[in-house]
Amino acid sequence: LPDSFTKNGRNHQGQKDAMCRLEVSAVDFSDYHPLKAITVTDSKARRGGRKGSTSSSSSSSSSVALDPLSSMLDGTDPLSLFAAASETPTLPHSISAGKEEEVGSDFEPWSSKRGEILSRFTTTEKLSINLFMGSDKSKASSPSSAVSEKVRTRLEELDDLEEGSQRELLNLSQQDYVNRIEELNQSLKEAWGSDQKVKALKIVIQCSKLLSDTSVIQFYPSKFVLITDILDTFGGLVYDRIWSMCADPHPLPESFSADDVNDTAKETCLNWFFKIASIRELVPRLYVEAALLKCNRFLTNSGIQETLQRLTAMIRGIGDPLVAVYARAYLCRVLLTETMDRCKKLGNNALLLNSVMWAFRAEFVAMRATDFIGMIKDCDEAGFPKHLLFASLGRSLSCADPPESERLSILNEAWKVATKVRSPRDYINCAEIWVEFTCRHFTKREVNTVLADIIKHMTPDRAFEDAYPQLQSVIKKILPHFHDFSVLFSMQEATRDPVILNALLHICKTMHDSVNALTLDDEKRSLSLLINGFIRMVSFGRDFEQQLSFCVEARATFCNLEPVIIHLIHACAAYSFITIPSLTSIFSRLNLYLLSGQVALANQCLSQADAFLKAAVSLLPEVPRTISIEGKQRSSEPFLLDFINNFLSTLLVVPDHPEQGVLYLVRGLLNMVQDYTWEDNSDAKIRVYISALPLLAAMSQESYLYTIPKVDSNETLYGGDPKFIAEINKLCETLIAQVLDHLKGLGRDEGVRRQSSLAFSLFGCLLAHGDLRNNKLNQLAVNLWNLSHKHGFCDTRTSVRTLEYIKHQAQQADLSHLSDMTARLSLQSRA
Repeated sequence: LPDSFTKNGRNHQGQKDAMCRLEVSAVDFSDYHPLKAITVTDSKARRGGRKGSTSSSSSSSSSVALDPLSSMLDGTDPLSLFAAASETPTLPHSISAGKEEEVGSDFEPWSSKRGEILSRFTTTEKLSINLFMGSDKSKASSPSSAVSEKVRTRLEELDDLEEGSQRELLNLSQQDYVNRIEELNQSLKEAWGSDQKVKALKIVIQCSKLLSDTSVIQFYPSKFVLITDILDTFGGLVYDRIWSMCADPHPLPESFSADDVNDTAKETCLNWFFKIASIRELVPRLYVEAALLKCNRFLTNSGIQETLQRLTAMIRGIGDPLVAVYARAYLCRVLLTETMDRCKKLGNNALLLNSVMWAFRAEFVAMRATDFIGMIKDCDEAGFPKHLLFASLGRSLSCADPPESERLSILNEAWKVATKVRSPRDYINCAEIWVEFTCRHFTKREVNTVLADIIKHMTPDRAFEDAYPQLQSVIKKILPHFHDFSVLFSMQEATRDPVILNALLHICKTMHDSVNALTLDDEKRSLSLLINGFIRMVSFGRDFEQQLSFCVEARATFCNLEPVIIHLIHACAAYSFITIPSLTSIFSRLNLYLLSGQVALANQCLSQADAFLKAAVSLLPEVPRTISIEGKQRSSEPFLLDFINNFLSTLLVVPDHPEQGVLYLVRGLLNMVQDYTWEDNSDAKIRVYISALPLLAAMSQESYLYTIPKVDSNETLYGGDPKFIAEINKLCETLIAQVLDHLKGLGRDEGVRRQSSLAFSLFGCLLAHGDLRNNKLNQLAVNLWNLSHKHGFCDTRTSVRTLEYIKHQAQQADLSHLSDMTARLSLQSRA
């Protein structure tokens, strides 16, 4: 519509500035009243036959009273200029295809209130509506027409714009009335999409006129909602249209000013407002201009504030108080942002904020949730508790989603306040609301955190007994958002409730009994995991007799699933030694022997622990070179090395058997390692020897690094006896000799990279655990350093850090001997 009017505004910059200032020009209210009659003669007598030329139509007119707009502008308003120069070609406006902007939140439908109002304010009376039928009247004018002729033509066009062709529909039910309004809304969109801007404006004007009718007063709120939906749609379309015209030469930023808007967009915006100013009736002119209120940003930076004062004054001219109140309500609706800014400036604004969050639609609050949180944090808690404000905010966020990037910070800020509430009643009332927000946007982890906090607050003094309705509401809010019951009912805390245990034991027994010879391995594995999860969650605390009784019952019940049997062994050491040999997995047996030995040792069962560890050592030769993992054959060496290292760390606290000699378990393990058939070109055996050196060094200390309460380790049994220390040194010399022989062998073959790695590992072991004040050991460490760097395969970064560590340690008084060794260590690279 208004795009075709823009060509006249570019002729004179001064005239355009004058038109911009027209909106805020002073009005002498002594001579002006909104309801004062405007006399226009002979404008309706010939409405049906206005298809001829303008000159022929004007020949029968008698007189035209002076129009206020015409008298103010002296007949030179943009619409008259357009009529005088209609033959000038219209300049097209290019719309940037890449600029897509959503309709502003101030013009969105009342999604949170619309349905409620429509369902509440109903009527059984018959309604009437005037449907717009369009008009095909032609408009033509001659450039040589007189000013009075142009004024008359303009008045006729304005009359046609307001009224057009109509037909009145009577005796409509409420549903028919709503359907007709929806048809008008759709017609508005279709007219705009087909570039029929005039028709779109006519539809909006006719719909706005319906708000003047209060004959069926109980239906007026619903009619108000339906009509303002159309006004919001129209306002959004106009705003987007002008916004798209601002894409040239570059798109507007979100926080733009009037100086950023190009002249074409400003002139188009002005033409829209001049067109609206031509509407004669007060109510439609007020509503349409309010719908386009946001467009004032394109003209001046303070246009919205100035227009607001004028529109507020215009509402005083509405005679019907109901229509006036709803007009003010709509004006407030399109100025929500302005209201929110005013709230921020108030001092004691907690009560106002609470009212805003309760009354405003949820979408509006959700899109500004971070701003609301900032204002809530600045509120004075003396007059209105903050937890009530966060509860109101949570109600809105339960109905509408905030931006995804802000959801976690919103939950954190809200829960910081909720968790500090001391009163259980106030706490649960606030927490109940935020549970739904957590379920809607987060995973089980966050929901569990919230529920754990609720349990923590409601358990003391059995406060939960007074909050059963809120707790039931929490459960009702969780269930719709978690459809995977395995997630919903999975427990993280142990239980000893007899009702739960008996019920789950019966369910697990049913699953176990369903296993037969045709059951697939995957199904057995799945059932085993479920049953093991149940057993793991059973705990009787320090009541070991009850725990043992449960394990015995579980053993008798789940005898056909090997993974379940493995899990029961963890909890029942007495049963372990007999059952472990029946397992088929070699590493399951090894790990369970070691675990059972550790449990027995922790419970001062030394003989049982010794038997478990000896059984594990004797089982090592049976370990195959390859094992099947998930249907694939893989080398067993990494798993065996991991087990042996774990085994060595346990041997530090295991006391020697009085009848077996010194370090009999260590010697037995090393003998098994030496006799084991390792893979060709494997360094696994040498790495076990290197790993045994730190254990021997720790055994030579007067006080061990760790011990088991009520168990006397070798530090107590031998008390640093020289013979015991000599045995340790002798065993260390043997292991080092084996490692050096292996390094020599690697130097003769193509294993220089492996040689470098092993040499550096042994160097690190000597540096950490050896007494380098011994000249031979000191020289051995230097030789190992040089050997590891001889071929340049050692990691330079690791070497530099190691050298810096040695220099740092050498600064200590008791480690000054490291200074001489540092001087002999050099970094070499591969040639």
